[in-house]
Amino acid sequence: MRIKTTKALIAAALMTLASTAMAQAPAGEQANAYPQQLVKIVVPFSAGSVTDGLARIIADKLSTLWKQQVIVENRPGLPGTTGVAKAQPDGYTLMLTSNGHTIAGVINKNIQFDPVKDFAGVSKVASVPMVAVVPPDLPVKSLSDFIALAKEKPGKLNFSSAGLASTTYLSAELLKQGAGIDIVHVPYKGTPEATTAVVRGDVQMYFTPIPMAQELSAAGKVRPIAINSNQRSAQLPEVATVKETMPSYDYDSWFAVLAPAGTPRPILDKVSKDLATVLKMPDVVEKLQAQGATASPTTPEALDAQLKKETEFYAKVLRDAGVGAN
Repeated sequence: MRIKTTKALIAAALMTLASTAMAQAPAGEQANAYPQQLVKIVVPFSAGSVTDGLARIIADKLSTLWKQQVIVENRPGLPGTTGVAKAQPDGYTLMLTSNGHTIAGVINKNIQFDPVKDFAGVSKVASVPMVAVVPPDLPVKSLSDFIALAKEKPGKLNFSSAGLASTTYLSAELLKQGAGIDIVHVPYKGTPEATTAVVRGDVQMYFTPIPMAQELSAAGKVRPIAINSNQRSAQLPEVATVKETMPSYDYDSWFAVLAPAGTPRPILDKVSKDLATVLKMPDVVEKLQAQGATASPTTPEALDAQLKKETEFYAKVLRDAGVGAN
């Protein structure tokens, strides 16, 4: 027993020395050596969400590329994001999140992180157009019909989301504000629950990815009425864009990898470059398309700039409209 304990202590000491040596090494050397241990990608949404699916696709490929285990850890809600913000900035804790991250500081009271200052951009991963779907028995066949019904019945129609800081929420909130309609937000734990809600008719609208909209529509469980992309989708050519009804509507449902602020720039650059490599792989492109996603890698600098710009923009939009934590 004493021998085993001694070996365990020696192993732990060697690991600590290795980690300390890496932390003290010049940044360039750190990047060349990275990764030397398991890398964790935190997803602040439930399993089965769009974010979760994207994370698992890239984690599998990065694991092969780096010859190190890369795991996905689902930690829904603010605890997941807060944990990443406070994690060691060494590249071994990353986060894949949606652009709903940009409004986290507006819609949550006493938030324990700054969406911009506490994170370093790594790379965008994908843009995922979302389709507004309604229950098949709702008497609307288009977005203009839905808006008209909402104006006839202010406060009577609901929309679901995968959570307050999700792209499904922001897609609908911008529609709500732009159309000047009074519809009630009903947040759910994640995508599966939010989808079930519109299928059951508990809510009257939900923004879902293209594949799910196709599947549910084909089964007669929902009716698609608009897509939030700038152009119609080849997969759902009969579904008009939101812009066709509301020209001012402009929304990109993007998903990106972030790291804790202070992560060495060479490590951010390496992960960003490797993500770009992964996102060009034919089988990855195919898997993304199956989720209705389009690869959209960026540099860390470009993502930092977009994160700052959108956080400021959406904060003003939502606060001007009276949306936010009190």
